[in-house]
Amino acid sequence: MKMSAIDQQGLETLETRVKNDLSLLCYPGKQWVCPKEGVADVIIIGGGMCGMVAWLALTTGGIDNIRFFDRSEAGFEGPWLEYARMETLRSPKTLTGPAFGHGALTFQAWYRAQFGFEAWEELDKIPRTMWVEYLRWYRSVLDIPIENNVNVDRVEPEGDLLRLTLSGAQNGQVLTRKLVFATGRDGTGGPNIPGFVKDLPRDLWAHSADAIDFSALKDKRVAVIGVGASAVDNAAEALEHGAAEVRHLIRREKMPTINKMMGIGSFGFTAGYAALPDEWRWRFMQYSFATQTPSPRGSTLRVSRHPNAYFHFGKATTRIEKLDEGARIHFADGTHYDTDFVILGTGFVIDPMARKEFGDTAGEILLWQDVYTPPEDEKNADLGRFPYLNSDFTFREKVPGTAPWLNNVYCFNYGSSASLGKVSGDIPGISEGAAWLSKAIAASLYIEDVDAHWQAMQDYDSPELLGDEWEATDLPVPSFETEGAGK
Repeated sequence: MKMSAIDQQGLETLETRVKNDLSLLCYPGKQWVCPKEGVADVIIIGGGMCGMVAWLALTTGGIDNIRFFDRSEAGFEGPWLEYARMETLRSPKTLTGPAFGHGALTFQAWYRAQFGFEAWEELDKIPRTMWVEYLRWYRSVLDIPIENNVNVDRVEPEGDLLRLTLSGAQNGQVLTRKLVFATGRDGTGGPNIPGFVKDLPRDLWAHSADAIDFSALKDKRVAVIGVGASAVDNAAEALEHGAAEVRHLIRREKMPTINKMMGIGSFGFTAGYAALPDEWRWRFMQYSFATQTPSPRGSTLRVSRHPNAYFHFGKATTRIEKLDEGARIHFADGTHYDTDFVILGTGFVIDPMARKEFGDTAGEILLWQDVYTPPEDEKNADLGRFPYLNSDFTFREKVPGTAPWLNNVYCFNYGSSASLGKVSGDIPGISEGAAWLSKAIAASLYIEDVDAHWQAMQDYDSPELLGDEWEATDLPVPSFETEGAGK
């Protein structure tokens, strides 16, 4: 597609529209939370799409005492310039994403303001780097106060509050009443590292989420284990940097081709999934896992257009050994393949114990495997490790009373999907998820301070009527009463 010149005036007009629209809707909302000196009402960790729309939802609801931390440089939040290597997003360009009901905040409005309607009609998918520019604009136009280069190292209870230990651009500790983990795909775990690489030197392999020097793979044999979106995108990068060959080693016998979740995406699914009984929630999610979301068509073609790219099915890796030069990959069918470098396109694993912020308390988080035993044909160990959340995104304790402070920690990331659906990570349902989260946090804060709000109601003494709006008069006595009194 031929890109039109950027219309800076059009973008400035859109920004004016955003501010006017928000003003007409009385944004930000009236502040109502009872202040606690030196304590944030909410802290958000993660300044990507999820964190920013959560901030917008909270401030719309009048919760403004918020601290907002991200470990990355400003403008580099989220995976988009870190380990996301696709050329375009999978999601349709028309999805409203984090707009939170504001048409002027959509990607479509942002794009059309700069490039015009004709260019929008010609656009197929959203380029990944353009999505980054849109999110940067979203932060700027809303003036979102993200504090960058700040790591949250530890979360601990302190009475009814949470104490966070920080490092990086800020060192020390801060207190908050509520904590939102808007930490994306690996927000409740980390990269899935299979055991078969445990004895392989680290310079011979990388996970797709790692920072990979693809230029070093020029003229090398590269093995990519997996065929999901991240595996395919990393294979394409290796090929485009001159790898001698790239071979996808795929456990499955056939290529996944159908995105089952896309087929049932709707407002009904978004609203209804969390209200389903455990067996139905498990069934939907396990089926999605079992059928696997295919890599996007464009990403797959990006690989297959290279004559030195290969897809090998029925190749379940059992172990990898180091050779004098490179490594040998052994498969369950008894065959093997020698390579110079291995890329693990094995996705992410949900494992609260992998989150250092919780310390030992991570072991006290209730998981799906603690609550639900699926039928034999629906067993899935990975799904069983997802946290079993309350309906307000908060964690639950394995044993009631052992870690009640977890009820003040909100899992607004991929880890919530087994319990609440696709409302805290993927573009389609993120605004609905943010609205849900903000109402839950507002309700909790209000209930905690109900005595103060009751007292405020009693103390409120600003009259709407001043006393000069009426005049008191005596009620006339009916005539029959007057006659009766004279007899």
